[in-house]
Amino acid sequence: MAQSKVRKAAAEQPVAKKAAVKPRKPESHLAMVRRARRINRELAELYPYAHPELDFENPFQLLVATVLSAQTTDLRVNQTTPALFAKYPTPEDMAAANPEELEEVIRPTGFFRNKAKSLIGLSIALRDEFDGEVPGRLDDLVTLPGVGRKTANVVLGNAFGVPGITVDTHFGRLARRFGWTTEEDPVKVEAVVTEIFPKSEWTMLSHRVVFHGRRICHSRKPACGACPIAPLCPSYGEGETDPEKARKLLKYEMGGQPGQRLRPPADFPGEAAARADAEAHQGRVADLAVGA
Repeated sequence: MAQSKVRKAAAEQPVAKKAAVKPRKPESHLAMVRRARRINRELAELYPYAHPELDFENPFQLLVATVLSAQTTDLRVNQTTPALFAKYPTPEDMAAANPEELEEVIRPTGFFRNKAKSLIGLSIALRDEFDGEVPGRLDDLVTLPGVGRKTANVVLGNAFGVPGITVDTHFGRLARRFGWTTEEDPVKVEAVVTEIFPKSEWTMLSHRVVFHGRRICHSRKPACGACPIAPLCPSYGEGETDPEKARKLLKYEMGGQPGQRLRPPADFPGEAAARADAEAHQGRVADLAVGA
């Protein structure tokens, strides 16, 4: 089984400090593309259930939740949106919202004044320019207040099935660590990555990379020693390489804890309650890989 081989290879990585990791030989563009696509395949086996971690039931809810997710966690947004959508279920309702009242509802997500301004502005635009419907074209979405390419790609990929690369902080960080690009600007990162992967993979690739960034390849201290794709990563050694210490750094279902959704999809392995331990998750991943 491919995943077992990757896990075995990761387990056999030497326990060493970053300084002891041997530098890789220069890599051709073709070799990088092949390695990048293999990483995507391995991530697909590791996270067969990868999905957006914002709770939503329709395009408008996803659009609003994505705007609210800036500079906060998806869990915080998911804790806030039930009351928000109960009070303002449609663009027409939110367009007519009292700014102070809306600010109070979304206060837990931070930057609530600017976010309230964006939500009212985009709701007015949806009401007046798009008949109260969220448009399914990127060129239209980015005209809405508070909506950039990242937010537009989230909505297009997950509400309309239109492929897109979502370059958030996690995706950008891992794209650089994986050696796919050296670009810092999200738009440039998106342009580079779209040339590496087929269009059909763009949306799911985004989910898989973000999942990996949140669970294993953290910003400050990646869990290199517990990473199944370590043999494919040119940045191996930037984080904790000791397997036992690295395992303690794992988050969400990988670390035996719940994910960020309060209403996860039926096929998500980590329900909303805390998991007994990470081994249960690994067993499900193995079963899914066998049945694939």
